[in-house]
Amino acid sequence: MKFPERLKRYRPDWLTLVLLGLIAYVWFRPPAWVTETSRPAPQLQVVTFDGKPLSLAALRGKVVVVNFWATWCPYCRHEMPAMEKFYRDYRDRGVEIVALSEDDDAAKVREFLRQEGYDFKVAMAGHAGSDFGGVDRLPTSFVIDKRGRIRNKVSGQVHYGRLEDLVVPLLKE
Repeated sequence: MKFPERLKRYRPDWLTLVLLGLIAYVWFRPPAWVTETSRPAPQLQVVTFDGKPLSLAALRGKVVVVNFWATWCPYCRHEMPAMEKFYRDYRDRGVEIVALSEDDDAAKVREFLRQEGYDFKVAMAGHAGSDFGGVDRLPTSFVIDKRGRIRNKVSGQVHYGRLEDLVVPLLKE
C-alpha cells in the first residue's frame, strides 16, 4: 500500500489527539511557574521613558505588577499585548504595571515602545533584577500587594487570565 493511501485510512485515536492538543497548547502558551511569597518589595527607583521618576513606595495602595522583559525575548513580546489589555481594564481599579527592560540599548527599547504604543510605565532595569532577588529568565514578573509586599513571582509568560487570578484577589484586600 502506498503512503497516500495509508494516510487516508489512518484514524488517530483519542490519545494522539490529546497529545497533539497539549503540544499546541504549550507551543502557543508556554508554561509559567508561579511562586507564592510574602516579602517586602525593594526600594525601587527608576526614571520611566516618559522622563518621570518612579518609586515603588509612591505606588503603595495599588497592586503593582513589575515585569522584567527585553525586546529580543519572543515570549516577552508575546505577553505584552495581554499586559496592556489587562492594564487598560484594571488601571482605574488600582492596578499599575511597571515593565523593566533588560536590554542594553535604551534607544532600541524607546523605538519598540513608540511602535507598539503601550500605556503602562516602562524603564530600564539596571540593577533592579538583583534587588528583587535575581531574575534568571525572561520574562519574569512580580505581583506586589497594596502594602508593598511581593506576593507572587511568575517565571515565564503571563497572560490575561493569569493576571486576573493573581491580581484581582489582591484588589479586594
